[in-house]
Amino acid sequence: MNRYNINKGIGRTVEFKGLKAEYLFIFAGGLLGILILVMILYMAGINSYICLFIGIGGSSLIVWQTFFLNKKYGEHGLMKISAHKRHPHYIICRKAVHRYFKFKTKSKEL
Repeated sequence: MNRYNINKGIGRTVEFKGLKAEYLFIFAGGLLGILILVMILYMAGINSYICLFIGIGGSSLIVWQTFFLNKKYGEHGLMKISAHKRHPHYIICRKAVHRYFKFKTKSKEL
């Protein structure tokens, strides 16, 4: 009879070599973007050494930046920063104050 291991990672975030959550998507998307850029430059006829330099430089920059952001802000840090930027610092009320206190006057009937 076969024995199967139980998946004990249910509910945990995705992790690859220390990169967690949204940083993993930034990492993969950035490397894919650099690859497509280098392919387009190479097909356009740019010198292969220039394409190689752009590819290596861009990919190393993306790898360094993602690991730096992962270390600095943590697992949910980018979502917290974007939520903080969208939150208003103060609320502006441009209506006059007396508009909020409208009193109905009773008409005098004879």
